[in-house]
Amino acid sequence: MVRAPARMGAKPKMPVVRYFLFVGGVLLALLLLGNEVLPQLPAEAARVDAGPNISVIRIQSDRKWPERVVFDTNVPTIVPPQTTTILIRAPAPTTAADVSAKSRALQSFAELKPSEPKKPEPKPVHKRRIAKVHVVSPMELVAQQPRFGFFANDTW
Repeated sequence: MVRAPARMGAKPKMPVVRYFLFVGGVLLALLLLGNEVLPQLPAEAARVDAGPNISVIRIQSDRKWPERVVFDTNVPTIVPPQTTTILIRAPAPTTAADVSAKSRALQSFAELKPSEPKKPEPKPVHKRRIAKVHVVSPMELVAQQPRFGFFANDTW
């Protein structure tokens, strides 16, 4: 089948589905043909005749795992007993008429804080930090190789 040339600007369609069907069919045919032609391995032939392998393998270890933790959810939760609250009333405040003048003066002096002359706090001495000397490797100057031909970046 001869196709007409594509129009200006239009791209010809690629038959991708047909390609995959053809290549997939060829690979499947080669796989089935290889299964029939090539000899079977002796281990596979013995396994097909004997049936499935149902042998039991028991693995023992020296490691002791911790005991299993079982949560019993049938036991009701523990509710703390309710405590009785006792209200204690504070004594009634005394009025100024009930308190003598002497006890009032003693009470006021008891609340008075002694005044001490404040000493100026010494300023904290800052420890001097010494800067470390950084050793810098000497810089090597290398001449840039000239670009040539098509590989130069300045062509575009």
